[in-house]
Amino acid sequence: MTPSYIDRITIEPGKRSGQPCIRNMRITVDDVLEYLAGGMTEEEVLADFPELTVEDILACHEFDALRKQRVRYVSR
Repeated sequence: MTPSYIDRITIEPGKRSGQPCIRNMRITVDDVLEYLAGGMTEEEVLADFPELTVEDILACHEFDALRKQRVRYVSR
């Protein structure tokens, strides 16, 4: 099964130091996750960044979960 984030999360070496970004924008996965962890709701993030969609936020969560899973696997 192809991850659903595959078409939404992009990595370009010259953009945001190669951090994973959302749909070729300059908003990183970590930016979105930090806003949410800081207490913003998804609705607030979407209001502050109207170029984002609910699917983008879900893609950030999926990407992060798989990234953490990979780290745990490699650490064993």
